[in-house]
Amino acid sequence: MFKALKEKLFSVRQRLETTISEQPKEAPDTPSPSLDTHVPSPPSQSPEPAEPEEDSRDKKKPGFAQKVVSLVRDREFIISEKDIEDSLSDLEIGLLESDVAFSATDAILTKVREDLTGSKRKIGTSVDSVITNALSDALLSVLGEGVNILDFIASREKPVKILFTGVNGTGKTTSVAKVANFLTKNGLTVAIGAGDTFRAGAIEQIDVHGERLGIKVIQHQEGSDPSAVLYDTVQYAKAHNIDVVLGDTAGRFHNRVNLMNQLAKIRRVIQPDLIVYVDEAVAGNDAVIRAEEFAKSVGMDAVMLTKVDMDPKGGAAISIAHAVGKPLIFIGVGQGYDDIVPFEPKAIVADLLAGEA
Repeated sequence: MFKALKEKLFSVRQRLETTISEQPKEAPDTPSPSLDTHVPSPPSQSPEPAEPEEDSRDKKKPGFAQKVVSLVRDREFIISEKDIEDSLSDLEIGLLESDVAFSATDAILTKVREDLTGSKRKIGTSVDSVITNALSDALLSVLGEGVNILDFIASREKPVKILFTGVNGTGKTTSVAKVANFLTKNGLTVAIGAGDTFRAGAIEQIDVHGERLGIKVIQHQEGSDPSAVLYDTVQYAKAHNIDVVLGDTAGRFHNRVNLMNQLAKIRRVIQPDLIVYVDEAVAGNDAVIRAEEFAKSVGMDAVMLTKVDMDPKGGAAISIAHAVGKPLIFIGVGQGYDDIVPFEPKAIVADLLAGEA
């Protein structure tokens, strides 16, 4: 996943590692061998050759001085802020070119800068680990903690009601089916409410998914009140001791007042435990902007991104949780029912920093 972003991060890592590791190995050595210790000399003259020799050695650090200037003290070095600015500029450009939102990019740069500059590092510390840890911490600070959906469900009274919202054409209905498949494979019982009564063919689509997966789908006629459909789904789940209710809804944009009012009514009627906003990774920064608008209009508790396998940039996945202050819960990585991955920030960051794409 995110091949282009991985390549850019790899390039930045290489540049930062080069600048830090260019410290000459002779820096902590003893005074220059040109001082002959076997020839007697007046005590007042013995330190005189050493002083200029140390200055000379300090000046023989061209790469180190040009990029990341470190002052060697007691086998430690201190990284100077101004000398990593070129590398941070490369990182900024790489993130923005990968459709990472400006706010997320700024947060990543700030964290890397704070972690690297002014800090003391032991001479023996692996340069690769220093850089990788700084980038990893920065990316994790933006991605957040994530949500374990199984733990979440286990902590709630049954049936747990999960409502799916989002804009048109992002794969929301198929995502409902994928999540249903994931939950049943983890030993939970599921009922689906066909709450998208607005789009032609939506009820038939979710019904076909239910038949293939062996999951009960509650449905009314096209054009009926989606609140009534989802209310009936919850009542069915209670009567049949179902663990989870998944509610599909019509795709909508935040500026469609009637549909947004309809969504607000659904929230009042079924009082969902979790509202999941669904969008597509290939939309890049547009997905982030839409998520922000949805968060302001009706709110959300988590985000699911579809078509991640088709997105080489990764900007939406990196940015969206930071932009809305809500965690990513699932990512869709293909067309099959099993092509869904619980979003685990540490695993994603480890993959991004694993090496050259």
